[in-house]
Amino acid sequence: MFNDLESRGRIMVVDDDPDISAMLRTYFTLQGYEVDIVSHGADVLSACRRHRPDLVLLDIMLPDVDGYEVCRELRSDLYTSNIPIIFLTQKDSRTDRLAGLALGSDDYITKPFNVEELKLRVRNCLRRAKFISSTDPVSSLPSGKLIEDQLRQLLRRRNWAILYIGIEGFELFTSSYRYLRDEFIAYVAKVLREAVEELGTFDDFVGHVGRDNFLIITVPSRVQALQNRIKGRFERAISASSQPGAESTEQPPERRSLPLALRMGIVTCDDGPFPDIRSIAEAVAHARRQARAQLQQPLEQA
Repeated sequence: MFNDLESRGRIMVVDDDPDISAMLRTYFTLQGYEVDIVSHGADVLSACRRHRPDLVLLDIMLPDVDGYEVCRELRSDLYTSNIPIIFLTQKDSRTDRLAGLALGSDDYITKPFNVEELKLRVRNCLRRAKFISSTDPVSSLPSGKLIEDQLRQLLRRRNWAILYIGIEGFELFTSSYRYLRDEFIAYVAKVLREAVEELGTFDDFVGHVGRDNFLIITVPSRVQALQNRIKGRFERAISASSQPGAESTEQPPERRSLPLALRMGIVTCDDGPFPDIRSIAEAVAHARRQARAQLQQPLEQA
């Protein structure tokens, strides 16, 4: 019996209440899960990198960084972006729930909670995550495990480059035009696929890391051309969509006066050595932060 239970997965409980943490550890361990406990928000990302969980139970009211910021950080990191997150908190207003879901959490449970209900929600969340882990349903691009498999292959390759692509201003855009979110993501995915088809190599890979984050695995000699093509097409489409009465097949969903731009970062094999995929993910996260910092000042002035 215990051999079957051991395969259920790893849960990370992020809560500063030792009684709740101990109770959840005991309960889910008996259900056959491995359980890690983290009490501070600032420690979550590094803990996930040491032992990647299959699901995070995340309190919002933490002693240092609040759960919303932890969720945002996990969703922004290549290695942790697809980990299911369930908020487990005393904050039960509709605004709090919407804020958590908008950041990409998978569920939201208020304290006090029924532990049997929590067990079922954890099980259902893990099943959904397993089902969608191969391909993103909105972009139709490979995600989750398929991206991890590609990163593992890089450990045995030379002459590779990762082009990270994110959308600056995406959260503001979707808060104003929520109904256009999926259409916009599908449009960006289309731009990336077509750029790789036109300028990439036969072995290039396009993946959807999560939300507004994408990556292209290619060779260094193709990176600049891909960057120029993707950025140029995106900027032309955004410019066209802001013109009154403009009609074009290049147009993404309307953005009006909202600032939208692509942020791009590059990691190559020469930035290593990379002993494992976590080290590649960390390098991509660093490139992402640099790309965002470069865009932040111009967008704030827009």
